[in-house]
Amino acid sequence: MDVNRAKELLRKLSDSHGVSGFEDEIREIIKEELEDFVDEIRVDSMGNVICVKNGSDLELMIASHIDEIGFIVKYIDEKGFIRFSTLGGWFDQTALNQRAVLHGEKGKVYGVLGCKPPHLMKDDERKKVIELKDMFIDVGASSKDEVIEMGINVGTPITLDRELRELAGDRVTGKAFDNRAGVAMMIEAIKQTKSDATIYAVGTVQEEVGLKGARISAFAIEPDAAIATDVCVAADFPGAETAYMDVKLGAGPAITVVDASGRGLIASRKVITWLKASAEKYEIPYQMEVADGGTTDATAIHLTKAGIPAGVVSVPARYIHSPVEVLDLNDLVNGSKLIAASLETAKEYFGE
Repeated sequence: MDVNRAKELLRKLSDSHGVSGFEDEIREIIKEELEDFVDEIRVDSMGNVICVKNGSDLELMIASHIDEIGFIVKYIDEKGFIRFSTLGGWFDQTALNQRAVLHGEKGKVYGVLGCKPPHLMKDDERKKVIELKDMFIDVGASSKDEVIEMGINVGTPITLDRELRELAGDRVTGKAFDNRAGVAMMIEAIKQTKSDATIYAVGTVQEEVGLKGARISAFAIEPDAAIATDVCVAADFPGAETAYMDVKLGAGPAITVVDASGRGLIASRKVITWLKASAEKYEIPYQMEVADGGTTDATAIHLTKAGIPAGVVSVPARYIHSPVEVLDLNDLVNGSKLIAASLETAKEYFGE
């Protein structure tokens, strides 16, 4: 995969919509991209899409969560303003004054996230951060009945209205790079790899709300080893210095050692050796990550049944969980190469 192909695949995935529990669009893209490269595609009872490439008795799993953070309608007032609950972790300030897409029964409806304007605030109110509970969505309607007639009701999922845009060099910005970048890596790794193992490429659901899809799919598959793909925090921009992390854009995909200060994943040493050796064998640049916060599908996978050796390959990204995430496409390209190579070398570490 070259940078241009990576950009167009990421654009296709990022510009699509799918909050936790409503991942249909992304699931269909994975099916379309991989149908000619795998032997079987199935969807389980929770909505995980499982693409199986048949091979030897060695069974390997790649897990890439397909949901993005978003919102869901919980109340419509009589004037037509919509209150919402979150799906996934939000930093409140990033949502204010964004355009939203409400995925209603009659199709997409566009609105804006608003709040009381500063002109009407008291002095002490202006000094406070606006919280999500004080925001609402305005779709231009004048009444509750008008909103309902538009196909919007309690339970309608909501995403943000953003599209991928190119920045300087090979860097891009957009929404939901967490984890559409990981999905792109998984897709391209399956297309590239020459591994003779049996491979399960799983687009997992509901990661942002509790690693749910990974938990049940890993239980059903029970692979010999697993790689979760995701994004991780880059610490190469102003204000990130106190994180004391040396993860930056353009220096290669990151291999996780520990996340969430050990409350999430403490990666198997065998898995870390496997991923590092694969990178070095094929001269693929990589970085090592130890993170205080955040975790991935690997946490749920490695605690499944009697335990499954699991690790993480991530694309470093700036401004995660915002509508303007930024990454370097070279990291995505090299991440797909690392996963493809690791699938080929796995038998050296996990046998058959």
